[in-house]
Amino acid sequence: MIDALFGSKTRVKLLHLFLNNPGKAFYVREITRLIDEQINSVRRELSNMLEVGIITSDSADNKLYYEINQRYEYYVPFRAIFADQKIATTSKAGAVSSADQWRSELVKLPGVRVAIASGVLVKGSASPLDLLLVGDLPTTKVKALVATIESEEGRELTYSVLSYDEFYYRLSVRDKFITAVLANKHMALVDTDNILKMQ
Repeated sequence: MIDALFGSKTRVKLLHLFLNNPGKAFYVREITRLIDEQINSVRRELSNMLEVGIITSDSADNKLYYEINQRYEYYVPFRAIFADQKIATTSKAGAVSSADQWRSELVKLPGVRVAIASGVLVKGSASPLDLLLVGDLPTTKVKALVATIESEEGRELTYSVLSYDEFYYRLSVRDKFITAVLANKHMALVDTDNILKMQ
């Protein structure tokens, strides 16, 4: 039945393969063996999926590799449909936003002075960075928190951790990286010294 909905048995198998293996790249012959489909139909569907943007491609060792685009706009709903492992989803009506859930965890993070969510964590943000944390932060706790957010989001995050002095300096000289994060749609989850309000 899902084949009829998506128009192609090969496409459904490809979506299942990619969405169950986020962060893993496959080459064409490997894909044909894994999903047991003809190479021509696999190539045709890969081309269609590339055009839509749900997968990306990259070449290495004289082979073209394909993997799921975790920044694709409908990645999370597709993953909810095709992934074997169920991911957390919240209902729209009266739902607490994910950022609100994480904020309590971020505030408890020892040493955090600024935390900015953007990218895939903020609807409508085109930032390549998803989370910026500033302060004297314990690496293991940051990794654990990021892993929790990734698990809830069902995708990998791009994040950066800066010391407060480095962040303050980069902010004052209008550093490209910081300016790009703040120029895109973002959400200040923590700003203990109100440094972002001064900008």
